[in-house]
Parts: sequence; structure tokens; C-alpha cells
Amino acid sequence: MLLLTGEQESEFRFVPHSISAFGPTVLAEGFDQSSSIAWVHAWTVADGIITGVREYFNTSVTVARIVKNEQLDCSIGSLHCPSVWESSFPGRVGKSVPGLVLAI
Repeated sequence: MLLLTGEQESEFRFVPHSISAFGPTVLAEGFDQSSSIAWVHAWTVADGIITGVREYFNTSVTVARIVKNEQLDCSIGSLHCPSVWESSFPGRVGKSVPGLVLAI
């Protein structure tokens, strides 16, 4: 938090290489090849105000939309939901990263 508010100095800079939005969720993804750090921020925005932030470091994130309708069964109980977004770290940032599914 101190880094994000500017109260503490650091060599690490949060510079996103991609930003995507899905309704109220905004995903910013970036990496620092020299430090082998990859990150994804999931921001929730309502009426132009940031209401929530989740951050993931050295974790690959896949976003899936959970729905149930006649054309597509993608409920919590189904085995697979088509992804709407996936992390794209170049060369896995020098290491294997665990995967995480973020449902929207």
C-alpha cells in the first residue's frame, strides 16, 4: 500500500502491458523480466469510483464468466467454462507460475 500511495520509494514500477475491462471489472497485467515478477490487478469500479482491488503476484489468472442459459451451461457445477481472458506473461517470466480462475 505504501508503494501505491507514493509514501515509500522502490525500484519496482507497476507499468501494465495490458488493460481489459469486463463490466465493472478492470484487469491490468504487467511483468518485470529482470526481477522475474509478474502481476495482475483486478479492479472493481462502480460509478467511476474504485470500490475494490485484488492483486496477484507470480500467478497466472484466467477469467471465466459464470452463467447458466439454454445455449451455454457454465455454472459452478460444470467441468469447464470458456475463458474470456487469460494472462499472457512472456516466457512465463522465467519461472512456472500457478494458475488461478477468477469468476465474473
